Amino acid sequence: MQAIIDFILKISDLMIVPLGETIYMVALSTLFSVIGGLPLGVLAAVTEEGHICESKNLNKVLNIVINIARSLPFIILMIAVFPLTKLIVGKRIGTTAAIVPLTIAAIPFVARLIESSVKELSSGIIEAAQSMGANRMQIITQVIIPETMPSIVLGITLTIINLIGYSAMAGAIGGGGLGNLAIRYGYQGFQEDVMFGTVVVLVILVQGIQSIGNLIYKKMLR
Repeated sequence: MQAIIDFILKISDLMIVPLGETIYMVALSTLFSVIGGLPLGVLAAVTEEGHICESKNLNKVLNIVINIARSLPFIILMIAVFPLTKLIVGKRIGTTAAIVPLTIAAIPFVARLIESSVKELSSGIIEAAQSMGANRMQIITQVIIPETMPSIVLGITLTIINLIGYSAMAGAIGGGGLGNLAIRYGYQGFQEDVMFGTVVVLVILVQGIQSIGNLIYKKMLR
């Protein structure tokens, strides 16, 4: 029993700061990725053939950009945007610096989720809004987004979970957070208990976020 208590105390002391760094990275990158991905995803949906803002050329360009951005492995992306990260943050590595590649990686992911949510919306709802004289912007802001919000909440929940995984990878090259803790102590320091503890904390974090997301989704459906 004493060994278990000692293990918990050791892990708790080591994880307070890294856990805070992970939450900080994920929270800000989620916010920025939603700000960038929401309009991009809606635009990708409404510019499709037959939709309210049909534009084949624009839709094609948007799909190409989103597909290219989604195809890049995160580790490669993180290194590739070092110059941009330094320009924005003032340094290439660190907890704050990791927010830049995390955001860039998540924006196309969010865009696809939003696009799928908008596509699932019944065309009858949009037609009803059009028959009442609503213009395109009103349909987007007052019909499409509110009607798809429960689905969007699930998409954001999935984005947060993915960003937790990305943030752990960011720790491998100096991004801080729980990933950095696992690399330094668990892998390089051969402390398997720290590695195990990090995995447990990540699992608990993911389960907690998924549960909160599901709860919000159910309440919005009511």
